[in-house]
Amino acid sequence: MTTETAPVRAGLFDKLRHDFLSSIVVFLVALPLCMGIAIASDVPIAAGIITGIIGGIIVGTFSGSPMQVSGPAAGLTVIIYDIVHNEALGLGALGIIVLAAGLMQVVAGILRLGQWFRAVSPAVIQGMLAGIGVIIFSSQIHIMVDDQPRDNTLNNIKSIPAAIEKGIFPIDWSVHHQAAYLGLITILIIVLWQIGAPKKLKALPAALIAVTAATAIAYFTDLEILKITLPGNLMDSLSLPGVEQFKHLTEQPYIIAALTIAIIASAETLLCANAVDQLHTGPRTKYDKELAAQGIGNAICGLFGALPMTGVIVRSSANIEAGAKTRLSAILHGVWLLVFVSFLASVLSHVPKSTLAAILVYTGYKLVNIKAVKRIWKDSPSEVIIYLATLVTIVGFDLLTGVVVGVILAVLKLVYTISHLSVKFEDDPDANRAVMHLRGAATFVSLPKLAQALDRVPPNRELQVFLDHLDYVDHACLTMLMDWEKQHISTGGRLLMDWDELHPRFMRQRLNANGDELFRASETGDRARLNGEEMETTHE
Repeated sequence: MTTETAPVRAGLFDKLRHDFLSSIVVFLVALPLCMGIAIASDVPIAAGIITGIIGGIIVGTFSGSPMQVSGPAAGLTVIIYDIVHNEALGLGALGIIVLAAGLMQVVAGILRLGQWFRAVSPAVIQGMLAGIGVIIFSSQIHIMVDDQPRDNTLNNIKSIPAAIEKGIFPIDWSVHHQAAYLGLITILIIVLWQIGAPKKLKALPAALIAVTAATAIAYFTDLEILKITLPGNLMDSLSLPGVEQFKHLTEQPYIIAALTIAIIASAETLLCANAVDQLHTGPRTKYDKELAAQGIGNAICGLFGALPMTGVIVRSSANIEAGAKTRLSAILHGVWLLVFVSFLASVLSHVPKSTLAAILVYTGYKLVNIKAVKRIWKDSPSEVIIYLATLVTIVGFDLLTGVVVGVILAVLKLVYTISHLSVKFEDDPDANRAVMHLRGAATFVSLPKLAQALDRVPPNRELQVFLDHLDYVDHACLTMLMDWEKQHISTGGRLLMDWDELHPRFMRQRLNANGDELFRASETGDRARLNGEEMETTHE
């Protein structure tokens, strides 16, 4: 082995070790999610597990977002539930609808439509992460005490004190407190491992250590708490689409359902990919490739009659927290799903649900990133309004509505920013001098406001205009300023303004307006002459 190849192989081995260990953590997180989302969608549990397997192995292989992990998503549960209980559709129609939605996503990826999702405000992304974090935290804290989540997020939040009470004080000989203590031990192990793990063992994911320890505690103490349960045979419970189903693709209910899934799944996936990029420093997402990969995965899910998939922030953030380095972690998590549900389901039956719920409670807490909110406030306090609106709407309604509200507010803020001009005018008649401060953007929209302020300047007054807070000036406002300057000079006034603050092409336009000879000097590079005459023009 040469000295050059030794570090390369060592680095590769280190990545493989991290990915292997991370994949186990993601698998342990993904399995209950696959099952829970299937139950919430009122479809066989197998439909959720199959989607998790395909999302890991297939989408993980072709993914354009290496750190993102795909699987059945909570954001689609309401849509799937409506399809299953729709008289014109039903469970038998789910497969062909998901297949059609996947093909739409593939076409969208080929047409490079995924790039549009890159232009999303950071406040919307952080609001989305925080909203998902609140939803996860408020629902999983009930499962952590071996209780059932409520029917919606708001009720989950309202009943958190009751869940805490159940976890502390046993009621009617219940064992909620046992599950709660095991969940707290799980979180405590995660925190302590992240803080004080030995350097040589730091590569082991904290969540994996916590799950292993909590499972051992539950096993050897024989706690009467809920464990993971799996179906006996996956394929027997699935509703595979038949050839006759394809003829329904021209019917309106099928088209609308497929288009709805394609749009929402694509939006959730690419927004999650955007958010995942902010959680790590590795390769950035290739949006069109990720969109096409999701389409391939959903098309295959449709053939198996499984649930549709998206990129899932819970699995993805757990993947990153566990130390994943490449897409191999996502692929392996799909392999572990397949292997364990096929051959080793009895091993999983020892894993307490409260332990897995505790990992999600901690993940939800981490997603509400207070430091990110402070950065947003520091950069632009108004962005915090967008953040809060996105968060509150996601919690109060759903993910898609919250993101749409956030995007609309971000667009409105942009429109306001590029059209708003603040003009502060101060006149000192005794000194025969006036001062004008421009702040914001001087565009054709704000031209009347600027013109009105200039009209207040007396004919023979010296006007000094400060541009240090002017973000942008368009051609319309620039032309008006140059025309006003000529007219003002002809009435005995003067204009003092640092034209260098403006864009260079606007500078050339003004020089041209003050004489062809000066314009030629700027074009030929006669900088000495240009600078001299420029100073004369500015201060005359």
